[in-house]
Amino acid sequence: MDNDGWGHVINEAVRVTSLNGCIEISNFDCHKDKIENAEGPIMNKLHISEYLNRTNRVTNIKIETKVSPIGSWGGKLGEVVRMTCNSCVKSITNALTTLSAVSKVNVSLTNEEATISYDSSKLTKSKIIEAIENCGYEVPISSSSTSTAPFASALSSTIKTLNQSELSSISTHDFESDKLRVAKLSIQGMTCASCVHSIESVLKSEPGIISVQISLIVERANVEYNSDIIDEQKIANMINELGFEAAPVLEQSEDTVELRIYGMNILSDAYSLEEKLINVQGIIAVSINFGNTIAIIQFDKEIIGLRDIVYKIEELGYDALLNDNSYNVQLESLSRAKEINEWRDAFYWSLAFAIPVFLIYMILPEFSWGRKLVNIELLPGLYIGDLVSLILTIPVQFGVGKRFYIVSYKALKHKTATMDVLIVIGTSAAFFFSCFMMVYTIFIDPNYPRQPVFFDTSTMLITFIALGRYLENLAKGQTSTALSKLMTLTPSITTILIRNKDTGEITGEKKIPTELVQVGDLVKIVPGDKIPADGVVITGESTVDESMVTGEVVPVKKFPGENVIGGTVNGSGSFEMEITRAGKDTALAQIVKLVEEAQTTKAPIQEFADKVAGYFVPVVVIFGILTFVIWMILSLVLTTLPDIFNDESSKFMVSLKMSISVIVVACPCALGLSTPTAVMVGTGVGAQNGILIKGGKSLESGYKITKVVFDKTGTLTKGKLDVTRYELMNDNLEFTHEIFFALVGAAESLSEHPYGKAIVSYAKQLLDVENLDANISNFEAIAGLGIKCNVVLNRSYSSVPPMTENTSTIGKSYKVLVGNVKFLMQQNQIDIPSNSIKFKENQERLGRTVVSVAIDNKFVGLICLSDTIKPEAKLAVGALHSMGIKVAMVTGDQQLTAEAIASQCGITEIHAGVSPKGKTLIVKSLQHEGVNRNVVAMVGDGINDSPALAAADVGIALCSGTDVAIEAADIVLMRNDLIDVVAAFDLSRSIFNRIRLNFIWASLYNLLGIPFAMGCFLPLGWSLHPMMAGAAMACSSVSVVCSSLLLRFWTKPEWIINSRGLINIQLSSGSLETNPVTKVKCVKDNKICFNILIQDSSF
Repeated sequence: MDNDGWGHVINEAVRVTSLNGCIEISNFDCHKDKIENAEGPIMNKLHISEYLNRTNRVTNIKIETKVSPIGSWGGKLGEVVRMTCNSCVKSITNALTTLSAVSKVNVSLTNEEATISYDSSKLTKSKIIEAIENCGYEVPISSSSTSTAPFASALSSTIKTLNQSELSSISTHDFESDKLRVAKLSIQGMTCASCVHSIESVLKSEPGIISVQISLIVERANVEYNSDIIDEQKIANMINELGFEAAPVLEQSEDTVELRIYGMNILSDAYSLEEKLINVQGIIAVSINFGNTIAIIQFDKEIIGLRDIVYKIEELGYDALLNDNSYNVQLESLSRAKEINEWRDAFYWSLAFAIPVFLIYMILPEFSWGRKLVNIELLPGLYIGDLVSLILTIPVQFGVGKRFYIVSYKALKHKTATMDVLIVIGTSAAFFFSCFMMVYTIFIDPNYPRQPVFFDTSTMLITFIALGRYLENLAKGQTSTALSKLMTLTPSITTILIRNKDTGEITGEKKIPTELVQVGDLVKIVPGDKIPADGVVITGESTVDESMVTGEVVPVKKFPGENVIGGTVNGSGSFEMEITRAGKDTALAQIVKLVEEAQTTKAPIQEFADKVAGYFVPVVVIFGILTFVIWMILSLVLTTLPDIFNDESSKFMVSLKMSISVIVVACPCALGLSTPTAVMVGTGVGAQNGILIKGGKSLESGYKITKVVFDKTGTLTKGKLDVTRYELMNDNLEFTHEIFFALVGAAESLSEHPYGKAIVSYAKQLLDVENLDANISNFEAIAGLGIKCNVVLNRSYSSVPPMTENTSTIGKSYKVLVGNVKFLMQQNQIDIPSNSIKFKENQERLGRTVVSVAIDNKFVGLICLSDTIKPEAKLAVGALHSMGIKVAMVTGDQQLTAEAIASQCGITEIHAGVSPKGKTLIVKSLQHEGVNRNVVAMVGDGINDSPALAAADVGIALCSGTDVAIEAADIVLMRNDLIDVVAAFDLSRSIFNRIRLNFIWASLYNLLGIPFAMGCFLPLGWSLHPMMAGAAMACSSVSVVCSSLLLRFWTKPEWIINSRGLINIQLSSGSLETNPVTKVKCVKDNKICFNILIQDSSF
């Protein structure tokens, strides 16, 4: 849609309807091809089309309308501040649904938003806000407005004001998003960035293809296309026509399995089995191919598991095995076994012929008898040495070299050029010129002086190239070692426990293939076993080595109720576990998938190599031609020539050799391999250390980070409230510490609020009980204020001073109120002493939340709660500062709490009282702070702060080690450990520095190698023989891959390791009453490295 008139129409209509209309336009942009999601009473779209047909201002437009019922309605209300739990949501929802004009209420705790549908003729927005504020919450004034006037009338009146004199017909083009598909293809035969460029250029020019992304190292392509215009197989065929081997990668969905069936003898067996399986509950669809005995079964995994399907097939008299060829093919592809074998055979084959040719031209002429032997003249002009060399060269040139000719022909046919084109030009020039000289001296002028031929150049070039490709693929296979190891971590066999369906008792055990393990299985784990899937420990205890998945070097103790990760290794203990996630849902499967996707995406710096690849081959060919022409002219003009022209070869031959050297020595492969090899090795090493980087772009941004923003709760802090202090104000000791917490804990046991849960947990710990035995009645939770109820204790508690019969609390009913000061003083008219108010204020300055308690309408005491910082928080912040990275903290908590936590961590920039939406705005504002744009990383848990993670240049999510599929994050850390944030940046810098080093080497190689081959250093007596040029070309790409392989030796910085075990932590605590901090001295080699002050929460 152009912006000449029609954009004005829409903008004007929106402006008009914003007063009274009921239109909401999302994703509106007058420069796009369509308007999406127009809602509200709207005139027939033919009205709009009628205008479009009369004007010449718009082309290729499709009008989509979504009509909602005519009537008044309300939209998003906006932020609702200070909601903390689901009880807050319930209280607001209940308060609003009691209003007669409200038809629908949706309150989001995560986004702190409320969306209310209401009749605006009966209810005003201010009344709704008032109802929410009466519940104890705040609603900031929203700038958004609702509209109720019909959009079509405003649009119609505006259209009439436009010039209607221009008439033309209008064409329509429907482009539906549901027609978009992504083809995942496996491509073999790519060797350099030129290959990638040729495939991309051909595919992008094809109608229906939207985007193309190709990974040279992984040999995979993701092609987005319109399924109405082109299909997956046609895309693969287009790539095959270029001389590569492409095939669609078939990925089974999570609810589809492919089985190989044994025991079917006739076609009717397949039909019978299909019919019986489709009637099994949970199986949705069955397709059996009798020819290849493959059954594809779609099922509902909530109803039936994979093993149940296999057992059902066995009950019907057949055998079934999982047909997971894609897994084996992928492992083979990663190891590059096929390419290694092919190029090894090619090298050995060409070497067998090249050695005799080399001896004929380079070794035998050095001896008199050898010289006589090769110069035996069979016919006039035909020498035995040349004839034998020709016979030996043909199998190499057209046998081993056949693949170069095929790929080059197909590439040139599509007007592209790859490295293979240069190889064909160089070797063909040497071979065919030698053949021409033989024919010339035999048939045209037998008396013509014998001219040296160079079949050895052709054979040795191809031999060196085959050797280079062989070594290159060996090295490439090593780049994927980390991913291959991850894919093979799970055991092949698992021992499951058989339960009686009626009683649930264990009746035996059975060994099954791990791929048949399903959710709900009980698995027996003995010492040394690999854990087959994610689950939870039921009985027993042990230590588990999680280093290969999370990077945690210290074995982790596992007790009943704790999670274990598939692929980890059990220690010396034994336990039974229940499977909670199996197959493609496990953490290990998610890690493998994430790493695969990361290694397929390109880093922005790769664009440099891609651009060079597009021009490299034509430019090198031009340089080769210029080299030949210039030296031919110079050889005829100059009286004094370089020594290379003084041998028995003609000037033409010398110039031709130099031209061939130029064409052969040039190598785009090294440039093309610089980034993908480093990314592949680096991301694999990161995965082994619990650092999952989602691609080259995230990697490059991680290298450039200038500021890190930490979320507070659950990131810098433990995310768990603890009772850090309490104060009883009742001087007559009517309530002891034990009775006080027995009553308060019992009262809070019905609360969903985090404060209440923390108090209950502390009360149970203090009283050393699992349950607070009490009867609770008249419980009422007043959202945003507190709770009140009656409590009757059913048991006595040991106390100081001890309770007597007169002071016993058993069976006595107490009225308990727990909440904020406003709740006690204003709502319930309870007096709180001034010294208690002062104590409360002092505690709040320390970042603690203070809860007031009254029993039987008398103020009794205060309870202080706080979320303590993680022990490594200050260390991580200090490390980031030492790396030159600025640090900020963002939180929804109040300013005092935020300042207390930030001061303990060493953070000076604080953004407090920020909603989840506000965090996104903070990140965006920090990005544009100062003269130069900041590159900002956001660190959070990936749940409540997902929008902020997505808005940051690099979103870093800390996960528990089981859920790594955090979409908003660019980097996922397998351990909830802030030190790994520093390690992630260190890894990013190491990888990016390696990429730059690779680029420097590859660029210098070509910048020096090509002039050297062109003869620029001939005045100094330096020249490059075509054979040596071929060897140098082969070594260039191998050296880049080997350089990237050095990243395999990356480890976390030494100070990180020291902080975990080698540093001696000396604690010296001060008076907790006067100075509630702990001083930590970090000592290494008897020297104090640094001091940390940590607020103590142990009391």
